[in-house]
Amino acid sequence: MKLNRIYAALAAAGVLGIGAASAMQAEPTRVATPTAAGTAASATGGTTRPAFEQIVAQQGPSVVNISVSGTKEATDEGGGDGPFGRNPFGRGNPFGEEFPFEFGPRGQGEPRMPARGTGSGFILSEDGLVVTNAHVVQGASEVTVKLTDRREFRAKVLGADRRTDVAILKIDAKNLPAVKLGDVKDLDVGEWVLAIGSPFGFENSATVGVVSAKKRTIPGAGYVPFIQTDVAVNPGNSGGPLFNSQGEVVGINSQIYSRTGGYQGLSFAIPIDLAMRVKDQIVATGGVQHGRLGVGIQEVDQALADAFGLKTPEGAAITSVAGGGPAESAGLETGDVVRKVNGKPIVTAADLASIVGMLPPGEKVTLEVWREGKVSQVSATLGAMDKVADAGPKAKGVETGPRLGLTVGPIEPKAGTGASANEGLLVHEATGAAAAAGVRPGDVLLSVDGSKVKRVEDVKNALKDAGKSVALLVQRGEARIFVPVPLG
Repeated sequence: MKLNRIYAALAAAGVLGIGAASAMQAEPTRVATPTAAGTAASATGGTTRPAFEQIVAQQGPSVVNISVSGTKEATDEGGGDGPFGRNPFGRGNPFGEEFPFEFGPRGQGEPRMPARGTGSGFILSEDGLVVTNAHVVQGASEVTVKLTDRREFRAKVLGADRRTDVAILKIDAKNLPAVKLGDVKDLDVGEWVLAIGSPFGFENSATVGVVSAKKRTIPGAGYVPFIQTDVAVNPGNSGGPLFNSQGEVVGINSQIYSRTGGYQGLSFAIPIDLAMRVKDQIVATGGVQHGRLGVGIQEVDQALADAFGLKTPEGAAITSVAGGGPAESAGLETGDVVRKVNGKPIVTAADLASIVGMLPPGEKVTLEVWREGKVSQVSATLGAMDKVADAGPKAKGVETGPRLGLTVGPIEPKAGTGASANEGLLVHEATGAAAAAGVRPGDVLLSVDGSKVKRVEDVKNALKDAGKSVALLVQRGEARIFVPVPLG
C-alpha cells in the first residue's frame, strides 16, 4: 500500500493464495524436489514433542478428500486459488488499490468451461456432517466426499457462508469417525499444531508447525480473526483441519500467503469456534445472518492516536456512517473511536468487524466510544448484513499552505469522486507531509481533525489550532479513511 502509516504492515510484496483448493489443469505435472530435513527431537528444552503419529492415526480417518465439478470462466488461470477461479472474499483495499494479495472473482461475463478441483474437509458428526471452505464448493454442480477407507459419497451442500469462508456438507452415511473439537482460547502462540489434507491431491498428507499468531486480519476478510501458523499448507489443503497437540481441531486451513502460489511459511486457519457458530446457523436455517452496524472503520495507529488524543493506539476509528443504518440511529459519528463492544476491548478494527459480524441482526450492543477527548456509552441495535470512480478532470486549486502540502478546490458536479459537489474539497496536488502520508490527487478532503471542510479557508482555520499532526478524513472512490499527517 502507498498509505505508509496505515497499511505499511500490508505492503509486503507477495500473493495471498486465497484458499488452497487445487484446480486441476491439463498441463505437465510439476513435482518439487524433496529436501532433507531432520527428525524433530523428542524433547526440546524439557518440553516433550507431541505424538503426531498418534494424532494422525486416531484423527486421520476423520479427514476427507473433496472433489468438485462445475464450470469456471474461460479466462481463469487456476493454479490453486480455488477450483473455479478466485476466493470469494473480494479484491482490493478500502481505497480500491491493488493489494499484493489475490482476491475475488474475475473475468465476469466471460465464456465458461468445465472444471474440476479438489479440496479437503473433516467429519463433524457420525451421521455425515462435513465441514470445508466455502470457496472449495463455490460454483460446484457436483461434490464428492472420499473417506480414507476409499468409500465415496455424493454430498449435499447444506449451506456456505462466503463472508467467513465456511461450508457445511451432508453425506448419507452412519457411524463415521468424527473429529474432537478444541478450544481456541486455550491455544497459545508457539504451540505445536498439525494439519491434515490433500495438497495437490495427495490425500491425507500431514504437516506440522507452530502457531505464529492469533487474531490475524486479512484484507477483505474482516469477520475472521485468523490463526496464523507456519504449517505447510498448499493448494488442496483448503477446508482441512488444524489440530492442536491434544489431537483436537482448533481451525480450518483456509489461506496461504505466498509469492509463488505455494507454501512459504505463512498459513491461516479459521478458528473452529467461529466455524461452529456458522455451522449451527446453517444446520438450523440453511443460511447465515451477520449483524451490521453500518459504519466504515480503520485501524488506529500511533499517529492517528496522537491526532485523536488517545493514550494508546487501540480501537476502531469510524470513517463513515451509513445513512439510515443502526449506527446513525444510535448517534455514532465520523471520527468516533470504538474502544469496547459489550465490555469486550476493541484493539484492532478487525475486532469490531468480527464481534459485530458474528452477532445476529436485532441484537442490542453497548459501545464504548472515544469522542472529542471523552469516553461515552452508545447503545445500538444491529441490522442485517447484505468500482472505483475516476477522479475526472481537475480544475485549478488553491494551496492550503506548506505545513500540509495540499492544493485543493471545489468538486465539479461530474468529477466522479464518489462525493457530492457540496461535500469536501477535491485534491489537485499533494506534496510534502500530505503526499508522504498517502494523500494523492483525485482524493476528496472531507474534514481536518473532525472539522468539515468546504472551503480552503476551512482547512487553513483548522490548521491554526493543530498540534504536531492532524487527522484528515479522505474519500477515494466509495471508500473513506482517516489519514494521520505529521505537520511540518
